Amino acid sequence: MHIFVFGKDRCMKKEYQELASVLYSVRDNLEKVFPGSIWVAAEIARINVRQNGHCYLELSQQENGRQVAQAKGTIWRSRWMLLEPYFRSVTGTTLDAGMKVLVKARVRFHEVYGFSLDIEDIDPQFTLGEKELRRQQTIERLTKEGLMNMQKQLSLALLPYRLAVISASTAAGFGDFKKHLLENEYGYVYDVQLFEALMQGSQCTESICGAIQQILSASVHYDAVLILRGGGSELDLACYDDYELASTIARCPIPVFTAVGHEQDFHIADMVAFDYVKTPTALADYFLSIYESEDEKLSVYEQRLALAFGNRISSMNSRLDSFSLRIRHSAASRIQNASHNLDMIQIALKNSVRIRLEAQFHGIDRMSDKILHGLTSRISSSEQALDRIENRIDRKAESVLTSASSHIDKVVLLINRRVDKILADAASRLITIETRISSTDPRRVLQRGFVLALDFKGVKISSATHSRVGDRVQMMFADGTLKCGVLDIDRHSNLPDEEESAKANAEGA
Repeated sequence: MHIFVFGKDRCMKKEYQELASVLYSVRDNLEKVFPGSIWVAAEIARINVRQNGHCYLELSQQENGRQVAQAKGTIWRSRWMLLEPYFRSVTGTTLDAGMKVLVKARVRFHEVYGFSLDIEDIDPQFTLGEKELRRQQTIERLTKEGLMNMQKQLSLALLPYRLAVISASTAAGFGDFKKHLLENEYGYVYDVQLFEALMQGSQCTESICGAIQQILSASVHYDAVLILRGGGSELDLACYDDYELASTIARCPIPVFTAVGHEQDFHIADMVAFDYVKTPTALADYFLSIYESEDEKLSVYEQRLALAFGNRISSMNSRLDSFSLRIRHSAASRIQNASHNLDMIQIALKNSVRIRLEAQFHGIDRMSDKILHGLTSRISSSEQALDRIENRIDRKAESVLTSASSHIDKVVLLINRRVDKILADAASRLITIETRISSTDPRRVLQRGFVLALDFKGVKISSATHSRVGDRVQMMFADGTLKCGVLDIDRHSNLPDEEESAKANAEGA
């Protein structure tokens, strides 16, 4: 197609293509380059399964931490119902963001929706192989940085008591661990504190690392950190091969124990930890065995101490028997002397007490007479003072009541006069308002010969400007209402010339 462009000095002819034509050409060429299905390797950046059963993905490719490619992918409902169970049966988990996948797809290009891939198949073995490759690279990096054995250099407390557990609160593994540890038959006591975290999925690493930081910043010093999870599929446990998680565990200044899989699982997190076991229950047995070992040592010490104490007690018993005989002879003689001395003291005390009591009774009698005489005098004086006060109160109250009564009468008179004046003013204002309302009553206006124009809804028509030929109107007179139709409209003003001129000037301004 051609178009003429007019410039300042000349007219130019330019060739152009419509946008749809360009996109149709792109679509046709893509279908020629990729006539059939192809295998594409990419990472899932985002995945969304809609209610209609279709699965929409955003695929990407990263190089050196930078995104170099991105495309939309679609798994239609009929395919998704077959591919998702198959992928889950092989890998043990469903498709999720962050996974590296190998998909068989057809290249599609739509002139409105752009480039996309229609996914027909997925190779789950590729995803598992990528995981193992990243695992080996992570191990090499940790070894080079000297982190693989850093936890092994720490020392565990002789009897670890405060245990910080990282797990999901609803996880069966955590429940089994807690029951097995705290309800042990020996009665051993532990302080177990849960730091809840996500134990699988794309946010697992960040969540567990955050829980470790919470433990390190807590006001309580914990003897050990325990990461618990009751097993899962191979891809469910992929986060336990992540470098960031392994590095955080290795650098933790508290011994870290892991129990995140079944017998066949062994992760990088297990390698860098202070120690690991396969199941949460086995980890509970691990800590119980520490206490059992110390308990056995204490039992041996107890037996040796009991034997030593037995020998010492036997020796001391024989010495005590000898001392007992000597003490008995000496005690009998001393008791007899003490008994005689007590008898003499008892007689002397009785005589002394009797003399002191007689003197005290005599003094009490004299004091009682003085108190009675003083009380009688004080009571008589108080009664006279009370009579004088009562007379003064009666005279003062009578004077106050008389003055208050006179003042109240004056106030009531003033209030009555004020109320009468307010009522008279209100009545006068009401009469004035009624007169104004009566003078502006529309019915009085109609009685003077005027007409009130209304539209068909009963709304007053205040101008001919807004009416049109054919409109229905009502003409209200004093004695009735005419229902009419507009036949013609004369736009000529009915105002006097001076008013018309003033209106024109106002409109011009």
